[in-house]
Amino acid sequence: MDIHDAIRSQYLAALEMLKQPVLVCPEDMWNDPADHNRTWYVAFHALFFTHLYLQDKEEDFQPRAGLSEDDLEAGGRVLSRAEVLDYLSFCQALVNERVPRLRLDAPAGFHWHHFDKLELQIYSIRHIQQHAGELMGRVGARVPIELDWVSVAPDRPRHS
Repeated sequence: MDIHDAIRSQYLAALEMLKQPVLVCPEDMWNDPADHNRTWYVAFHALFFTHLYLQDKEEDFQPRAGLSEDDLEAGGRVLSRAEVLDYLSFCQALVNERVPRLRLDAPAGFHWHHFDKLELQIYSIRHIQQHAGELMGRVGARVPIELDWVSVAPDRPRHS
């Protein structure tokens, strides 16, 4: 297996796991003021950085229209579930487009990270998974759900 395919597969698996709590989150939890970071914002944040870190360098990043992290973080509008799921689909397509072309031995491309592009991708996948776990725990505390562990990209056969 090619390293690019393994990275692509694990990105897509992590994004599928993030999708699960987004899909089942009760409406009253979506923007609950009792949560320091609202459920929708945690999912958005994970997707925003996925989008960012799939670029060659920070100067190449173009946020999607209406999805500036600064605007949303500063108490701007609340993203709907449909908007978050749309952004998630966008990130899945971006993974399929960008990962096969990444120069993994290149610098990360972001002044705050001092490692190479390969480690940045591992870091980014860990970031998605951390927030997927956070949301699954939050949502799971209120509604009975089971985490469906996604081991590889949905389009890859699973080996036993």
